[in-house]
Amino acid sequence: MKIGLVGYQGSGKSTLFQWLTSVEPDPAQAHLGQTAVATIPDDRIDQLVEIYQPKKITRAGIEIVDTPGLDRSHEGNAQRLAMIREADCLALIVAAYAGTDPMSDLASFEEDLMLADMAILAGRVERVEESLKKPLPKSERDTTLHELETLKMVLESIEAGTPIREDDLTDAQRKVTKAFRLLSEKRRIVIVNTADDEAESERFTSQSTEAVPVLAIPAQLEVDLAGMDHDERTVFLEEFELESSDREEVIRKLLDTSGYKVFFTAGDKEVRTWLIECGTTAVEAAGGIHTDLARGFIRAEVMTVADLVRLGAEREVKAEGLARQEPKDYVIGDDDVVLIKFNV
Repeated sequence: MKIGLVGYQGSGKSTLFQWLTSVEPDPAQAHLGQTAVATIPDDRIDQLVEIYQPKKITRAGIEIVDTPGLDRSHEGNAQRLAMIREADCLALIVAAYAGTDPMSDLASFEEDLMLADMAILAGRVERVEESLKKPLPKSERDTTLHELETLKMVLESIEAGTPIREDDLTDAQRKVTKAFRLLSEKRRIVIVNTADDEAESERFTSQSTEAVPVLAIPAQLEVDLAGMDHDERTVFLEEFELESSDREEVIRKLLDTSGYKVFFTAGDKEVRTWLIECGTTAVEAAGGIHTDLARGFIRAEVMTVADLVRLGAEREVKAEGLARQEPKDYVIGDDDVVLIKFNV
């Protein structure tokens, strides 16, 4: 799973990258972009560790990409944005201090995303139209005509300033657009980088919607606080009457917005979280662990963390009849601890 951080130069995007990943931005990578992993927090893994006392603990992570800062003139931005076409979600970073206009920047961002998509779609439409001038078998012509119709519809929508989101497309249309990884289709979250002493963050967060959450974070303050020990941080916040953001909560919000979640595997050798898309089936989850598990899949034994914590051990969960045997099409749940049964 990949999150692309997008922001104009001076937005504090790289500062936020440092806070989320604990990796300092590398000035040498400023024009190329930088990638690091933010570990996904989950208290439930600690509860499982207490039960299983494993030799190894592995936590899933989110790949965070700090893209090169965009130019407000839009010049060269399409090339800068190309590196995050593979991202599952975009985090749009806008500054809200020193006279900046975050809402104006946000609108300008959307324009940059659409301009980048329009260039790709227009080029593809031209090539498809050229191919249709040649003789083609009927089935291939029908497929090509459907591609052209879909591309033109999406392009016209973007040109009108109302890009179509992925959820608005049919399955057949999504198959056409999937290869282009359109930026304007992607899920997104807005992070307003506020001043340290911002007292009215609700003026930003109140604009949050279910589709596009809006968070307000004083990025530089959070980086500074991360370098302090607990007592020093507490005194500092009290003395200057400041509030701190919850880094773990922000990472979970990025996870939720991207349409992903974790499931667990547990034993005395290892307790581990695995990252999956919401809606992933048992056999797909098995394949994410190892291809052999999917190939030889028999069933999934499923317990919940809640039952394990409440009863204290696997044997107690099984004694209560709470360990379920699920088929390959079972959709993995948020609290599931999964053991894949398979043939070698």
